[in-house]
Amino acid sequence: MPTVVVAAAVVREGERFLLTKRPDKGHLAGFWEFPGGKIEEGESPEAALVRECQEEIGIDVVPIDILDATFHRYASKDVLLLFYACSLGARRDIQHKEVADHAWALASELDRFALPPPDAKLLAKLQRGVWVR
Repeated sequence: MPTVVVAAAVVREGERFLLTKRPDKGHLAGFWEFPGGKIEEGESPEAALVRECQEEIGIDVVPIDILDATFHRYASKDVLLLFYACSLGARRDIQHKEVADHAWALASELDRFALPPPDAKLLAKLQRGVWVR
């Protein structure tokens, strides 16, 4: 089974975190997640974060450091997710280019959103206040 490597941006603004909602069609339709996507051949995870956030929601993110990594086996593929702590860059106006919606939520509110299993694993860390220095 192929392993897909994905980079996800855990964007924190003050005490709130950014989530995006996947479109109603396709893999994990309707789930909320930290924005990001597949790392292309020859691309660094940080470059993938910047590209994916621009393509999907029209914002600039500044990767700070890796926050967590997790592996998940779906029926059709294996996914290695690299979560990066990020701040917002110059372009901050979120657009719904390739997402159905977005939300800003406190760590204590994140469990109210239907998250895919890899994103849900990160939840406990964020709720304990784990963040890069």
